[in-house]
Amino acid sequence: MITVAQALDHLFALTAPLPVEDVPLAQAGGRVLARDVTARRDQPPFAASAMDGYALAGTDARPGASFTVIGEAAAGHRFAGTVARGQALRIFTGAPLPAGTDHVVIQEDVTRAGDTITLGDTLEAKPHVRPAGADFRTGDTINAPRLLSPSDIALLAAMNISRVPVTRRPVVAIIATGDELVQPGETPGPDQIIASNSYGLAALLQAIGAQPRLLPIARDTVPALNLAFELAQGADLILTIGGASVGDHDLVGDVAQANGMERAFYKIAMRPGKPLMAGRIGDAMMIGLPGNPVSAMVCGHIFVVPVIRSMLGLGQSAAPRQTATLAHDIGANGPREHYTRARVTDQGVAIFDRQDSALLTVLADANCLAVRPINDGPRPTGATIEIIPL
Repeated sequence: MITVAQALDHLFALTAPLPVEDVPLAQAGGRVLARDVTARRDQPPFAASAMDGYALAGTDARPGASFTVIGEAAAGHRFAGTVARGQALRIFTGAPLPAGTDHVVIQEDVTRAGDTITLGDTLEAKPHVRPAGADFRTGDTINAPRLLSPSDIALLAAMNISRVPVTRRPVVAIIATGDELVQPGETPGPDQIIASNSYGLAALLQAIGAQPRLLPIARDTVPALNLAFELAQGADLILTIGGASVGDHDLVGDVAQANGMERAFYKIAMRPGKPLMAGRIGDAMMIGLPGNPVSAMVCGHIFVVPVIRSMLGLGQSAAPRQTATLAHDIGANGPREHYTRARVTDQGVAIFDRQDSALLTVLADANCLAVRPINDGPRPTGATIEIIPL
């Protein structure tokens, strides 16, 4: 058996960033910026008023001073003339400052009678002006790679970028295997259960920017598995669920090798998730996940998510960990790294008593995985422990 870290190294060696495609700005949210992009304009493109008020020369802004109002400017409607000494312009937020002005007195500090304004006894010192280019200037760069957030999309729009170079989404074919499985909504036989892993993994993949393809359940026969691999053609990553162990009915490894898989490793010193294999089939990468529901989902977080991030060009790193304190005593761990289902509470990390890899209710109640290193000794309440947020 190899360690989790060694398994990740093998997986990263099998991956490479996917090609770049240009998409409309409206479709770029949640995608990964693949190339640096540069602003095509200054923002703001002119000195603009930051408040509703009156624009005038800052050197004339003294308590009690009076000015003649000669016009107004609003956002999208500049004043074309020049404001002379002793004059002011009614201005609204976002409007360009006219020539002759560099200061805005807010309307709350002004008394107006007809076309004459008088400044109040107390004035704010701030000019209430947004200088040209204060946010960004032409040529300023957003660097890749970058997972584009809603704020990033707003910034790209302001930079006048209408099409965005992003990494193509990885297509992931998901093959659930086993005679015991039926699809959600179907009526299972007396010896059957509902296929759950494939749907949980599809949701996980979609959330991190991949395109999952849920394929039909593959029965425990060589022809059915051959058909599943044929249907998976064109995918960047093939995920099989179940059938990766060494039982008489665990055929996935043999069929995958018969279809040309070059196996990189098999079996990891972890729980849940020991029977996990990986390799390549043609142009696709393949990861064979264990069949137990919790095992499949934990391996999804620990292995599949980092692989997808690598394909998206976001670097090669393990799932991020945080440090927290224990809410109770825990016993020693054994010879495999243990990803225990746990919950962060106000009192600390509470590790659930039940850790069976078939219990989806426990996983659904968890908000983190508490990581127990190999042969980790007992830890008391208040001791630190590494967690992976879910």
